[in-house]
Amino acid sequence: MRVALFLTCVNDTLFPDTGRAVVTLLNRLGVDVDFPMGQTCCGQPQYNTGYRHQAEPLARRFADVFGEYDAIVTPSGSCGSMVRELYPRMGARARAEGRGDSLARAVAPVVPKTFELTEFLVDVLGVTDVGAYYPHAVTYHPTCHGLRGLRLADRPLRLLQAVKGLELRELPGAEECCGFGGTFAVKNADVSAAMGADKVRHAVSTGAEVLCAADNSCLTHIGGTMSRLRVGMRPVHLAEILASTEAEPLPWETQPQESRS
Repeated sequence: MRVALFLTCVNDTLFPDTGRAVVTLLNRLGVDVDFPMGQTCCGQPQYNTGYRHQAEPLARRFADVFGEYDAIVTPSGSCGSMVRELYPRMGARARAEGRGDSLARAVAPVVPKTFELTEFLVDVLGVTDVGAYYPHAVTYHPTCHGLRGLRLADRPLRLLQAVKGLELRELPGAEECCGFGGTFAVKNADVSAAMGADKVRHAVSTGAEVLCAADNSCLTHIGGTMSRLRVGMRPVHLAEILASTEAEPLPWETQPQESRS
């Protein structure tokens, strides 16, 4: 199986450790991972802000760059949801506007083989115990795209429950949005900040050391709120927890990233 890592532009720019963790994890499970250097943004910021025609060339590029692979794995529920949910809509809309089927035909092959990391682990590789060791109390925030878009359900929780040394604590109001929502946080800053504060308050109430999620965009928002409120809790991407082992803990695991502070 030829597997490609779609890291996403946010992770590539701000959270490269997440990408390293995905490669470390998949290599440990016997999966060789390619990183196509031609990958760019999936077009989600343009699409969500109303510039939908401008997102189309990025969808075509994604299809060109990743089309040859058997599976495309991403540590981002939001970008995975963009490919799986919105690329087909973009193709259908282009057809409805009389611009033909070329976009729909271009993206059709990559849509079904794009997987968020936990989907790939549980559904494709068929594993929940990935051999991880993470001796911390952790609470899990299911992000909106993962929960409502990709319908990840309990896949992330099943993976976390199998991590040795990890104490998983239930997050009150887990299914409530953290308030990030991409440009929502910019256009509705006060509401976004209030939602973020609610999420942090619930996380702190668990007594956990770490808040985990499968999308760094949400962790950026939550982590910034944690830093401003000085709650002493760390946001950590799920991939970094799953990549850590007792024999080889990740070198960055115990150090908060500056971009999340």
